[in-house]
Amino acid sequence: MNERNNLYPIFIKMHSINTLIVGGGYVALEKLTFLLKSSPNAKVTMVANFFRPDVITLAKQFDVKLVKMSYHDSFLIDQDLVIAATDKPEVNQQIYNDAKANHILVNVADTPELCDFYLGGIVTKGHVKVAISTNGKSPTTAKRLRQFFEDVIPENIDDLVQNLNRFRKTIKGDFEHKVQTLNNVTKTLISDKNRYND
Repeated sequence: MNERNNLYPIFIKMHSINTLIVGGGYVALEKLTFLLKSSPNAKVTMVANFFRPDVITLAKQFDVKLVKMSYHDSFLIDQDLVIAATDKPEVNQQIYNDAKANHILVNVADTPELCDFYLGGIVTKGHVKVAISTNGKSPTTAKRLRQFFEDVIPENIDDLVQNLNRFRKTIKGDFEHKVQTLNNVTKTLISDKNRYND
């Protein structure tokens, strides 16, 4: 039997949880940039002995709290999600161990075996968001797929979502009837696309 991706994708309201990023260098900057691009209102604290100027600039722009100190497990108090992005494997391992001991989800950069979750490729067009994962096997593939979907998903897809949302609110009846009605309406989107491709 072929291997498959058994990860369960979820979309987290990052403004309602606390995220800790440990590190202040290039990798931490990449993780912070990725996170804020997708969720600009995320509540983030960063801990490191040194912060790159780009990190400081981004932190000021998005109200990210910077703490210039060495990592200690006390920084995990009240945190819901942790990303370890230091250049010291032993520190990243300690962060992982501490997070697991405190039942906090953790991602250790570039170390799939020390990750409860991966940061995949993300495409955002208004209210439409597509997340792409290669199960930690190939971030480059996720990046290329992200670029592909950014090209093929039309910029005005959000208009469709907003219109369907307004239409959904006008439908009377029980949940099953609403689902069936919306299925009938949206089914034509696929058939119309197929007709144009013939």
